[in-house]
Formats: sequence, C-alpha cells, structure tokens
Amino acid sequence: MALEKSLVLFPLLALVLLVLGVIQPSLSKETAAMKFQRQHMDSGSSLSSDSSYCNKMMKVRNMTQESCKPVNTFVHESLQDVQAVCFQENVTCKNGQQNCHQSRSNMHITDCRQTSGSKYPNCLYQTSNMNRHIIIACEGNPYVPVHFDASVEDST
Repeated sequence: MALEKSLVLFPLLALVLLVLGVIQPSLSKETAAMKFQRQHMDSGSSLSSDSSYCNKMMKVRNMTQESCKPVNTFVHESLQDVQAVCFQENVTCKNGQQNCHQSRSNMHITDCRQTSGSKYPNCLYQTSNMNRHIIIACEGNPYVPVHFDASVEDST
C-alpha cells in the first residue's frame, strides 16, 4: 500500500518540481527595460559631482561583478523625461537599427570610463559630468528605453 502511494506521488512531485523550475526563473528575470533603468538611471542624484561617483555606482549597480564594464552613462533626469525621448526625433542607432531616438534638449549625464590601469576585480573609473543630448533605443508595448546608444553635443 505504501509503495503504491509513493508510485502515485512521485510523478506528481516530479511534475510540481518541473513546473517550479520553469516558472521561478522567469519571475526573477530582468527585462531589457529594467536593465536600462539599473544601468543608466540615477534621477536627481547630487553625488554625481563626486570624483568617486562612478567607482561607487558601477559596483552598486552590479556592473563590476564578473568583469569591469568599460563604459557606462548615468542619466540624472526623471524616468518620465527619459521615457519621453522614445517619442522624439528618430535616429539610426550605432548598430544600424532604426529604433533610436535623440532627446530634444540637453540632459545632465555622468560618463563613467574605466581607467587604463584598472583590472577586474578592482574596477576603477573616471567620472565626467556633462549636459548633452542622449540617444536611446526603445522597444516594446509600452514603448520604453532598453539601450543607451550615445550622447551628443548640442549642434547649435
């Protein structure tokens, strides 16, 4: 009798574990929009003028875990203002895609570039604050930023 119960329960347990194995990883998966926000958004930060800003932020935002991300840009505007860029001037992305958009106005950004002597796991960055137009790639429904493509100086 006990053997019969275990023979019935085993396939049921296996099915439950299989379903959990498929569902659970997808619940914690970072979307492209979430990754953009983690890697590029720092709304209203007053710390960006600190020379160690990039060293701190690149670590806190998990961009130095397996290797040093060589270049990253943080945008210090509201998420709403950055998302609005998705409906501004359409430009060609560096990779040739057609889903990039350039901001109409300058935005406060911090450019982080890995210094020449730094190596993983001790990633070190140079911090540069700028006011520039940003170019971002957008996709999805809703249409949201998923990639920071570039920043450009005012052409006037």
